[in-house]
Amino acid sequence: MICVPDFSIEQNCEGKIVAGVDEAGRGPLCGPVVAAAVIFPNRDIEIPVVIRDSKKMSPHQRAVAYDWVIKNTVWAVGQCSPAEIDELNILWASMLAMERAVAGLNQKPDICLIDGNRVPKNLSGQAIVKGDAKSLSIAAASIIAKETRDKIMHDLAEQFSQYAWDKNAGYPTAEHLRAIEKYGINEHYRKTFGPVKLALKTDKKS
Repeated sequence: MICVPDFSIEQNCEGKIVAGVDEAGRGPLCGPVVAAAVIFPNRDIEIPVVIRDSKKMSPHQRAVAYDWVIKNTVWAVGQCSPAEIDELNILWASMLAMERAVAGLNQKPDICLIDGNRVPKNLSGQAIVKGDAKSLSIAAASIIAKETRDKIMHDLAEQFSQYAWDKNAGYPTAEHLRAIEKYGINEHYRKTFGPVKLALKTDKKS
């Protein structure tokens, strides 16, 4: 059963300006972690597209929803590079990307609804476990973050076609791991992630 998010949590925020915040890309071996923040200016709006947890949507559904969300909401994205991920670790880099997304909004939210169990230290908000299945604002943010990151990886794949990032988005698929073993890594990889660390060790030995 797929949960359908709504505005129940937003309506409980007593008329405050609410931003939903989510990220994409914690698990991949390469590329940035990308966060998005979304404010619905009018929560009485009729939404003609499917908006739910981006991981539960087809690529076509996400693309259609993305186009609608960017035209009908206030939104912004933020990201942290692989180098920042290696420096901070993926958790804190994700938190920083969320802070950057909220800072990029042209409207300041009173409260942020954060997907997960932790609120970034510089944001005022509420953490909601599986929030992208409960809050439409968070679900919309998950779509923006996912689509934005996938486009980044697709563009990078044009320069580094041997890794098939346009298909695996940087996740450690069997094909991707074989490509790393064959071609090594480059500056877009997260050097603190296990398979990448192993590749670095192998390179040093050879």
